[in-house]
Amino acid sequence: MEIKEAIEKAKQNDQMAFNFLLDTFWNDVYGFQLKRTENENDAEDISIQTFSKAFDKIDTYNDNYVFKTWLIAISKNIHIDLLRKRKSSITSTTPHDDDHEFYNIVDESPSPEDKLITEQNLAKLLRDIKKLKPHYQEIINLRYFQELSYKEISEQLQEPINNVKVKLLRAKKLLAEIITKK
Repeated sequence: MEIKEAIEKAKQNDQMAFNFLLDTFWNDVYGFQLKRTENENDAEDISIQTFSKAFDKIDTYNDNYVFKTWLIAISKNIHIDLLRKRKSSITSTTPHDDDHEFYNIVDESPSPEDKLITEQNLAKLLRDIKKLKPHYQEIINLRYFQELSYKEISEQLQEPINNVKVKLLRAKKLLAEIITKK
């Protein structure tokens, strides 16, 4: 799949296109943020938020610009906002209007990662899950073992629903990588 084709499919809520774009640009966005923040957790969180926001606003993407540049700009703005929030002594509890607007990312068919995960012996799977970072362990536990909906996970973690979706997608990909390395 080419980038332009993936973007067009993503605009039509194609889950495979979202996965392709995430896989293709994750290292670029994460690497950019790692240089800026010098902190793996912050870089990962900002990267997740970047893809969440980009997927929410994919309809606004102008193909006169390079997609990677658009993602990096979103990522940079999220980091700047984070720094402002940290520096601000008064925290605002008023939610932004755009935090409540989101497009459902349809995931009706199991991804290759899902198939791989379900084929594993439960004991081996639990050992592999323990190799993930704690926040990935938690989101996999909430989704697959406690069988919570995205909305319930969002409420429990106090994170926007799209962050939950992107974080879960990333957790599944990392877990699949651990499983296939054996």
